Amino acid sequence: MVNNVKKEVELYADMCTWLQSYLNDKYKNKKCNIHVVDCHSVYLDSILEQYGIIQYYPQVVGVKIEIDVLGMVIWENKAEIFFIEAKKTQLTLQNLGQLLVYCKLCNPEEAYLLSSAGLGSLDKVLNILGREDLLDFGSGKRIKKMKVAKWDVVRNTIDNHSIIPKI
Repeated sequence: MVNNVKKEVELYADMCTWLQSYLNDKYKNKKCNIHVVDCHSVYLDSILEQYGIIQYYPQVVGVKIEIDVLGMVIWENKAEIFFIEAKKTQLTLQNLGQLLVYCKLCNPEEAYLLSSAGLGSLDKVLNILGREDLLDFGSGKRIKKMKVAKWDVVRNTIDNHSIIPKI
């Protein structure tokens, strides 16, 4: 049984499929368009420009952010974005820091840090030391939390037992 991938890029298509399904379910009966793209080699501002929603995220213009999988929910006068940062190795504080900076700059609706190899050193930081505060982003009244989890390459979905914070 295969429990990991050779290259990180092998994860993106299945993560796109998962995010598309998740967003379709979350926003069913809403008048919006949903797009999910593998954009690991394209800067975020280019993708948002291409989909006509850059005006909602002017802070990303010229900032060289590459998100692995991007979800966009687009209404007539607003948009929400969703990030997935994928790893094929066990997760580290560096991985968490990368996504946290992206989240603080862009303020996505949701953000996921997913690894096909497991939580790695983040398991200690988040579960044993209890530092879920390191997942916080957003501002004002609404503080959001990044979600960290193991990606199940056999089932092509998030391993719900591993997700932090617990839902």
